Amino acid sequence: MDKGYFSTNRIGGSGGDDIYSLKIGDPEVQFSANVTKDMSVILNIRETLPLRNYIFFTVGSTEIPNRYVLLTKDQAKYFKENHLEEFTSKNPAGRSKRQMNVYYNVMNILGDRMEKNPSATIILVGSSAKRQKDGTAMAETVKRYLVDVFSIKASRINTEGQDKPKIPSEKSGGTRELVLLREGDQRMSIVSNSPAILMEFQSGPDAPLKPVQIVTTEELTANNSVSFNAEGAKDAFPSWSLELCDEKGKVKSFGPFTEDKVNISRESIMGDQPQGNYTATMIGKTKIGKTIKKDTLLRMELALAPKIKEVMRFSIIFEFDDPKAITIYEKYLTNIVTPKIPSGGKVIIRGYTDIIGDFDHHQRLSLARANDVKKIMEASLVKAGRTDVTFEVTGYGEDEKTSPFENKFAEERFYNRTVIIDIEQPKPVVHL
Repeated sequence: MDKGYFSTNRIGGSGGDDIYSLKIGDPEVQFSANVTKDMSVILNIRETLPLRNYIFFTVGSTEIPNRYVLLTKDQAKYFKENHLEEFTSKNPAGRSKRQMNVYYNVMNILGDRMEKNPSATIILVGSSAKRQKDGTAMAETVKRYLVDVFSIKASRINTEGQDKPKIPSEKSGGTRELVLLREGDQRMSIVSNSPAILMEFQSGPDAPLKPVQIVTTEELTANNSVSFNAEGAKDAFPSWSLELCDEKGKVKSFGPFTEDKVNISRESIMGDQPQGNYTATMIGKTKIGKTIKKDTLLRMELALAPKIKEVMRFSIIFEFDDPKAITIYEKYLTNIVTPKIPSGGKVIIRGYTDIIGDFDHHQRLSLARANDVKKIMEASLVKAGRTDVTFEVTGYGEDEKTSPFENKFAEERFYNRTVIIDIEQPKPVVHL
């Protein structure tokens, strides 16, 4: 029987038996509409992107993967680190394409830096679990590229081979997700003692390369939709539909729907009209064939112009399953990042992980990483006598809906082991 109101009326009977009629009323359906007023935000981002000192190879191969940008000798003459947008990857991967495009130019960035700093030297260390000889071959492949394409003297580049990196992803005795971990260990490391090559305050065989500066725009899209709530419709009707009538009597139909709540974009309803008043009518037919209609009125306007925010972005990268690698970045956060926070500014800190491992563990790990960053930055502010900065800290774990990169390739997983720091300018003071 359809869910709804019903009543009984006695219509007769004999011999002590009463006879009643059963009258079924309308189903209990409440209909309403909610027009959101969220505003899109455009972030103008000046980003300092960390540059891993790794080049990842396909397991079983010593050839540079084609996702990396390989230039000809003529193209290399015009390559400049500060014009990276002209040298993007053929196969950009991940939802943050611009960052991966930067990273996939890592050999070209290295060649440009060595060309500008003729005293800088490097060691290329290839790691291959298959055999040490393959590790050396990987390093020699990269060396040959730098020598042939960027004309770097071969004497400035030494090569080595080993069976695993100095900081391997695959731990002794590990049994889970070994394929992904071994993909991450099939890599070649760039080692240097030159400040022109390395990140500030870093040294040693696993020091990251100097970050890359990029300027980009990112849009945070608002919820530009109208929510229609037909509470009880799922129980009352097999399905229901929606009609929207504007002030000129023009009707648009939507549906059928089977859930109580649906969202429809304002553009689908309004087209190119800037604003308008509408009558929304829910139409449902019960299982016994009775049509039920409910109306509500609403006024809509197209989304407001986006709000512009100026943001400085920095990132910290962690090793696999390591919550405390942040200690190597303490001076960088204290001396480089924190002093850039303006008076009254806001710092948004977001922690992430890759997909290798347990989901719940990753949630805790990402938040621990984010809080470590906050702790260091707060200590630096306190030391400077500042109390004018607000923080927002979130750990997203491995959630692929929010992760900065995809997880298809090893380099994307390495970059997802990160904390991203956004420094926002304070809201302007309005004088009345």
